[in-house]
Amino acid sequence: MARPLVAVATSAYGADFIRAHGQEHVLTIVARAGAAAIEIRRELFTAEVAPQLQGLRRAIAGQGLSTVYSVPLELWRADGRLDAEPLADALKEAAMLEARWLKVSLGHYRAACDLSALARVLAVHGTPLLIENDQTEQGGDPARIAAFLAAGEQARLRIGLTFDIGNWQWTGHDALQAAALLGPHVQYVHCKGVLRDGGKLKAVPPEAELAQWPALFAHFRPGVMRAIEFPLVGADLTAVTTRHVAELATL
Repeated sequence: MARPLVAVATSAYGADFIRAHGQEHVLTIVARAGAAAIEIRRELFTAEVAPQLQGLRRAIAGQGLSTVYSVPLELWRADGRLDAEPLADALKEAAMLEARWLKVSLGHYRAACDLSALARVLAVHGTPLLIENDQTEQGGDPARIAAFLAAGEQARLRIGLTFDIGNWQWTGHDALQAAALLGPHVQYVHCKGVLRDGGKLKAVPPEAELAQWPALFAHFRPGVMRAIEFPLVGADLTAVTTRHVAELATL
């Protein structure tokens, strides 16, 4: 079987570092580390986004990387309506990056939500959509996510799931149980360890978790793309990134 594809989220290098140097700054590091993709984070741009995307797309392609575009957007508002205009804007930006996926959060989905509104937006744009279990009560509920994905599948919408292993701890759900429920929908996996520090949870590089993750990955399709979304720090960022890319590729 081919080596699984590993992505690196630019946020792994720290928000302050990325905002100071730009997301293009880490592309060479990611490519030299053996990763296949870069996850570009919209919240880390410090100027108007659209004018930067064509140059960033060319730089990413020049390093031989593919792109996942992450936007901090909840699909469904608290009133149950689709946040259609920001979604359309995010899909346009993803297309400018030639992104493999646009990644957003689910938001306040319920059975009464109008999937035809979502279908109309997705019909105009070609980038497939992923929702991610986030750290909120509404967006990190496996049953709610499963209901939405089942409804989307019935409506023949091109929607998959980003399974964030660590985020289940913020919402108080068991990751293995969530994997068993949601596994068939998973197209992308966010990997991070989680540490409780002073009563708060924070993302950390995985250590003991690595031994537990094969049981999770057994519920996903073989070779599913997985991403580093934990802090990458050290004097030699290429060496640090290379080590963790190699670790994730073995799962």
